Amino acid sequence: MQNTINCKGTLIDFETPKVMGILNITPDSFFDGGKYKNEKEILNQVTKMLADGATFIDVGAYSSRPGAKHITQEEELCRIVTVVKLLIGHFPSILISVDTFRSKVVEACVRAGACIVNDISGGDLDEKMFETIAKLKVPYIVMHMQGNPQTMQQAPTYKNIVTEVFYELSKKVQKLNNLHVHDVIIDVGFGFGKTVAHNFELLKNLDYFQEMNLPVLTGVSRKSMLYKPLGVAPNKALNATTVANTIALQKGTQILRVHDVKEAVEAIKIFNLSQK
Repeated sequence: MQNTINCKGTLIDFETPKVMGILNITPDSFFDGGKYKNEKEILNQVTKMLADGATFIDVGAYSSRPGAKHITQEEELCRIVTVVKLLIGHFPSILISVDTFRSKVVEACVRAGACIVNDISGGDLDEKMFETIAKLKVPYIVMHMQGNPQTMQQAPTYKNIVTEVFYELSKKVQKLNNLHVHDVIIDVGFGFGKTVAHNFELLKNLDYFQEMNLPVLTGVSRKSMLYKPLGVAPNKALNATTVANTIALQKGTQILRVHDVKEAVEAIKIFNLSQK
């Protein structure tokens, strides 16, 4: 198992699972869209997430919720690069992940100080993504998605979701390895072209993905797979998120991507105690 990744020359060890805090600077994200509209709100939120124990901050400027409005590359760049520079200026040692599927956005953000790329499309929406990652030599989160954010929830279909997702991710990992990209993290893509039943089948079999011998990121925070079965809104799904995160930890996940850092860090602490 690859237990480390290299971020700006620092080895991040996954012997203990890590937390990635979500910073959406979009007006229409499903849970926190429009919350962080100015520098003060952004800095206050990131200060809180870092104090609560986040190892990474994942900055996204393109809403990927089902049916979200498509925005241009220029608008995404305008939103995100300024924020990356702002965070680097205030928190010099911060480890910023950029949530984008566009290689030009990746290049601009890495130049501004970001050090990880989180691509919801796993390279499918930009043919230059993999070669860009290889050139920049940054860790890459390769996620599985069926379709795109505008179409992905229009009747997603699989014969065997676990083996199909595994196969698609393993093909991409091989392509990345052929380009000498070895700091790869895999994400099965909960909620991206999957029904609620598909999502829970993946969660139940998340340990199967340890066979790739790569760190696994799990992103289920406040998603519809949790709040829809309970008949509640996303803002009432924190408890369900903690339960799902705990299951993911039991299945071997190394990174929890969350809106609520404090609760995820606490889940990891209690999980670690249970393993001693």
